[in-house]
Amino acid sequence: MPAAVDASKKRKSIKNAGAPSKRRAVAEDDFADTLSTIEKLETEIAEGRKHYNNIATLISMLNVDKAAKNPDLAVAVSLCRVFSRLMATGTFVESSRAAENEKIITAWLKERCLEYQRALLVIMREGDTTSQITALTLSMRIIKERITHIPGADNNVWSTSFKDIVEAVIEAHDGQDLQTEFITKFLKEFEDVRYHAFGQISEYAAIRRSSDVLDSLTTILSACDDVPAEGHKFKNFFATPTATNKRITSVNSHKKRAQEAWLAILRNDLSQAQRKNLLRIMVHHIEPWFTRPELLMDFLTDSYNAGGATSLLALSGLFYLIQEKNLDYPQFYTKLYSLLDADLLHSKHRSRFFRLMNTFLASTHLPAALMASFIKKLARLALNAPPSAIVVIVPFMYNIFKSHPTCSFMMHRVINDKELAAEIEAEGMDDPFDPTEKDPTRTGAIESSLWEIETLQSHYHPNVASIARIISEQFTKQHYNLEDFLDHTYQGMVTQELGTGERPLKKTPVVEYQIPKRIFTDRMLEEDGGVDSGPGSFMRGLWEFS
Repeated sequence: MPAAVDASKKRKSIKNAGAPSKRRAVAEDDFADTLSTIEKLETEIAEGRKHYNNIATLISMLNVDKAAKNPDLAVAVSLCRVFSRLMATGTFVESSRAAENEKIITAWLKERCLEYQRALLVIMREGDTTSQITALTLSMRIIKERITHIPGADNNVWSTSFKDIVEAVIEAHDGQDLQTEFITKFLKEFEDVRYHAFGQISEYAAIRRSSDVLDSLTTILSACDDVPAEGHKFKNFFATPTATNKRITSVNSHKKRAQEAWLAILRNDLSQAQRKNLLRIMVHHIEPWFTRPELLMDFLTDSYNAGGATSLLALSGLFYLIQEKNLDYPQFYTKLYSLLDADLLHSKHRSRFFRLMNTFLASTHLPAALMASFIKKLARLALNAPPSAIVVIVPFMYNIFKSHPTCSFMMHRVINDKELAAEIEAEGMDDPFDPTEKDPTRTGAIESSLWEIETLQSHYHPNVASIARIISEQFTKQHYNLEDFLDHTYQGMVTQELGTGERPLKKTPVVEYQIPKRIFTDRMLEEDGGVDSGPGSFMRGLWEFS
């Protein structure tokens, strides 16, 4: 028989069960009452100036001092409508013939509008994601209304209100979504917004900034990758510019502003990670904006001289300046040669480096001694390189031999002096290559040979051994496409050998030549102290037990 339930407890549980629904209903009623109040205040403001004090009431209801993280967005939207309507009706335009009381009202309205805009900035900095994005949209709407309906407000609005918006977007707490919204809906969409944003970022970044702020600035600027070409017609404006402001429709002016913004960031105290990130986007996102690319020379040469991965990333930008802008870097190939080290072949930037080096060494007018040094240094590094790197080095060397036949003596050199040939055959010879020499034209590589590649022909990995043999065969192929070899990895090689199943084994590989019956022999046990003592007795016991 089930236990009896106290009637009072049952009534209490039923009462509690209905509590959440009642609280929800009360909250919905409160929200409806609030909306009704907001609509009433807004309607009264539209009726006439005698209700303008309702504006102050609405601003107090926004109450950003206490609720900036979760503001009443309905109040914020209502205030935006109120101020937009007042601007459209000319209420914010102060006439010189207006009475004194009219001027006082206009000044009061302007002050309330600035108070409202400051509240939106606080929400952008401290609010949740939804509130931040809403505040940004409302702030930009107010800017558009001021420029459209208040004569002469163009320059002042972009240099004051818009400046505050840009700073709030950059410094917003957890503002990644806010920055994305600003970039997508305004920066990339409207050319005048982008033009003025460049100017504000340039001024903002001129002051030394923290690492997080620099990351935000880089994200915003790098998103502006649509560089206007010569003769571009500017059409997409957020607010119609005045006829006197011709700079906003000038391609050169846009580029200069972007150039100043990027230079302001590059002059900051950048971390190594930030410097690498900027170097990665240098050619496609930064250099196209520069009307004077030579201004990047100091940053790129400092990065190139830093060594390691930073030097590798600086290569493309520096070579662009040398090739396209005729800038001089006398020690370019010396520095490039110094980057060839063991770490390079294990670097994640290895493929990128070989692509660039293939471009740098493509000229047939480079000295043979220089090319021989690169060939020899790569051959020496290949001895301790991973297989995925060796399969790139050998085809790369093959292509150099095809374009510089003078270096082919390194593969095979006939010694006509019989006595010298016999002596070398009997005693060998020292390699004339000097691996410690920093100048690639003085290493003596052209007098050396590629014994390292012949060594690789006996490499444990069959793919490496096979590809190393192309140096010993006739050069019937015109050249190799490096792209076919650059993306090889350990995983890819293992998958090719084991995962595809397309290469059946011709015979079972031998794991052990002769499988022993015992690991410990009688002789080993005797040397260990006999069968009656020490570890030998222990092993004898194990044998007898088995």
